[in-house]
Amino acid sequence: MKLSIFAAALGFGLLMSGTAFATDAAAPAGAMSAKPDKAAMEARAQECSKEADAKGLHGKKRKEFRAKCKKAAK
Repeated sequence: MKLSIFAAALGFGLLMSGTAFATDAAAPAGAMSAKPDKAAMEARAQECSKEADAKGLHGKKRKEFRAKCKKAAK
């Protein structure tokens, strides 16, 4: 009796997880690519560092400037 209940629960769980994966696969491809790629983010971070160097910023001011600069790129 316990084995049949376990088997039924396992089957139901597999059935429900299969439908969850099916709905994720149906998402449009553009929805996943909204995040910029790592290379572009690193390039922007380097540009912001160069700008901070040119302005002669150090310490907390440099950190704040770079954070604002990187956010402005988004």
